[in-house]
This record gives sequence, structure tokens and C-alpha cells, in this order.
Amino acid sequence: MEFVDPIKDVNKIDEIKAVLKKQSQRDLLLFVFGINTGIKISDLLSLRIEDVWDDSGMKDFLYVKDSEEVKAYYLNNRIKNELSEYLRTIEFRGSDFLFKSKKDNQPISRQQAYRIINHAAREVGIPGKIGTHTLRKTFGYHAYLKGIAISILMDIYNHHSPSETFKYIGINKEEKNFVKVDVNL
Repeated sequence: MEFVDPIKDVNKIDEIKAVLKKQSQRDLLLFVFGINTGIKISDLLSLRIEDVWDDSGMKDFLYVKDSEEVKAYYLNNRIKNELSEYLRTIEFRGSDFLFKSKKDNQPISRQQAYRIINHAAREVGIPGKIGTHTLRKTFGYHAYLKGIAISILMDIYNHHSPSETFKYIGINKEEKNFVKVDVNL
């Protein structure tokens, strides 16, 4: 597997969202879901609608079994807004895959997810290596810059050391000094 980069520029993230919105609400949801949760692409693609939606509406947390434990991922307002828009545009059953292929009742493939992400990134002029792990790395990079403890990110990624996580999310020594710890009492 090749090393890929996070998307560090928030303006480029917004440009990708605009490209994907024109293309497909499903593809936009995939991107937004990935960069706001840090969930592995294999777990994202295996999600079913009932994992995020039930009779009372959208769930606040998504529960994913990872190795021997179940991890909870918060579904923030960005995800909920795009999910709501997506569910308005399709007919669905709870057992349907969230990121269903247009060809059959299966989820899109990892290769298709790669093509979606890579094409949008190239269209907005993002240099570097972009792939499905870019979503996870983008999440970690921006979470860290907003003050999320490296220990929490280590747990999300199942890493054993802070240096492993810093390298994974593309944080160098200079960027460690710019973490926003804003208590805002």
C-alpha cells in the first residue's frame, strides 16, 4: 500500500465538497462521513442505513466493531445534514448499504471509492498522493489541530505511540506548536 497524504487546506476540502455535490449526493456523503469520523474505508463501505438511522431518526453515534472492541463514532451536524439530504433523494430500506452501488444492491467497491476521492482531489488541484486513507488522515490532522489529544487519536487508529500517529496524520514538529486549545469559558 502506498503512503497517502491528508488534505490540510480547509478551502480545498470545501472545493472537493462542491465538486462531489454536483456529481452525487452519495459521493459527497462518503467524503463528509470519512473526514468527520476517521472510520476505515472498509467499515464505511459496509455500513447499512440502519446503522445510522432508525424509527426515531438519525442516530447520534455509530458503533463499529474494531478488533475486539466496539468503538463509538459521533455523527456531527455536517454528517447529519448530508445524510438527511441523501436519504431524501433515494428510496431505501434499513438493510440497504449506505453507499450502495448504482449497479446492484452491493456497496461501492474500495476501487470505486478511491476513484471518487482521487478524481475530486485532482479536479480541485490537490497535489500529492490521495487515496481512501486520505479521509482518515484528514480527520486526524484537523482533529489534532483543533485540540483533540494525540492519545485519543492513537486509540482511534489503534497506534502504539504518539510518533506513529503524528507521522500517520502528517503532523511535523513545526505544526505541533499550533494546536488550538480553546477552553472558551
